[in-house]
Amino acid sequence: MTVKQTTENAIGSGKAGPGRKAGVPNKNTTLVKDMILQALSMAGGADYLCQQAMESPASFLTLVGKLLPMQHTGAEGGPILTGVVSSELEAFKNRLLQEPTAIGSPRDASGDEPSGA
Repeated sequence: MTVKQTTENAIGSGKAGPGRKAGVPNKNTTLVKDMILQALSMAGGADYLCQQAMESPASFLTLVGKLLPMQHTGAEGGPILTGVVSSELEAFKNRLLQEPTAIGSPRDASGDEPSGA
């Protein structure tokens, strides 16, 4: 037996329930975040993330981009200052040159491709 659709029993015509109070986080989302943090801790924490940054920089930077808040200006509306100095950049460059497989094909100190490749 089918029920005749009327304006009184149509889907969506009733009052909505009270739902979840504003500001209460979804329990499933909280549980998943906790599991991810536990897995990261078990994998080695910050040391593991550093290893991933060297082995898969694109994936690591995608993660960083999703976690950092969007900021368009620095302090008091000025430019964003990164705090990286040339000595840090030089040390990072030397580290990458020592471990060329972490970023792709090997290069010499000048940044040129090896002549035998």
